[in-house]
Amino acid sequence: MNFDRVIGQEEAKTRLRQLVEEDRIPHALMFTGPKGCGKMAVALAFASFLLGERWEGKSLLARQAAITNAEAMLAKWQHPDLHFSYPAIKPKGSGSDTKITSDDFAKEWRQMLSRGPYFSLEEWMTFMRAENQQAVIFEAESDRLSRKLNMKAILGGYKVSLIWLPERMNLTCANKLLKLLEEPPQKTVFLLVSEQPELLLETIRSRVQTFAMQRIGEGDIAQALTQRQGLAPEDAHRIARIASGDWLKALEEIDAGNENTEFFALFVTLMRKAFTKDVKALKAWSQTASDYGREKQKRFIAYMLQMIRENFMYNFHDPRLCYMTQTEENFAKNFAPFINERNVMLFQKRLQLMMRDIGQNANGKIQFFNFALETTLYLRK
Repeated sequence: MNFDRVIGQEEAKTRLRQLVEEDRIPHALMFTGPKGCGKMAVALAFASFLLGERWEGKSLLARQAAITNAEAMLAKWQHPDLHFSYPAIKPKGSGSDTKITSDDFAKEWRQMLSRGPYFSLEEWMTFMRAENQQAVIFEAESDRLSRKLNMKAILGGYKVSLIWLPERMNLTCANKLLKLLEEPPQKTVFLLVSEQPELLLETIRSRVQTFAMQRIGEGDIAQALTQRQGLAPEDAHRIARIASGDWLKALEEIDAGNENTEFFALFVTLMRKAFTKDVKALKAWSQTASDYGREKQKRFIAYMLQMIRENFMYNFHDPRLCYMTQTEENFAKNFAPFINERNVMLFQKRLQLMMRDIGQNANGKIQFFNFALETTLYLRK
């Protein structure tokens, strides 16, 4: 995958180019940064370059035939010296002794990569046909990596181990990976892509060079929306501003059937039924919300937190402070006055507590119904 497919991030590209030109490529590099900034896209492009793909006309391979061969394999993500590790699930019916590795979902992984280098854990869960299972990098993964990376590179160059979301390794897997990082196999580069690096073992973090990335520039997102998605410039700029440097969010905004549209409708229903104190309707609302899987419940709570914030800021009548779609803004014109200095913190604290409790497996139906009833009181303040 060429760096041309990476949106913005010119500073990151320059820094990586310097590492190569100065022959300072670390044996372990961890890409971090805000959600949707393109960490995985940059890691994929860098892995491709290390394995022979041309970058601005230059390749680490000497022979033209080898370069052409490497690029053909990388186009299908089937290079024999590129080893992916990522969270996986145990299929239903699996026994406790079933060993799960990334190889078990290689077909689904390549299908997702073929759609582009920007994706989320939620999308990956969909590709795996996961339901309420937790995606984990299991112990068997580190055994698989150790076995493969201790073999000689098949094409004679680098071997690259690209680990997506290493914070999802279980403890046994993490400790075994630590040993690999302490004594890396010859000519091997580890590329870790982490959303929550603070969850990794401190000993792992101390053995990787952190490559911190920034949000994508608003102008870069607007340009990509125009060139890649065919949006009119004025629409592209509005969405780029709402996205706040998150390409995944920008894509969600242009998808008419996206999850946020569903969440917005549910949020509006809650506020209208709470204002009229329609307890029967609020009970039905809580049932709908609790029918979501646990991860989706948390995303909905996060969306409500965002909407409370945006409606409160709308009262200041400064467009620079608000980040809403046109539909959300139309609703805010009448609703925003009901979110004020007397209740905004009540909403915020209650939703944050709810997020914590849902994360700890609290009963979703009770949580959402209690919040709905409390909302009838908050809106009167």
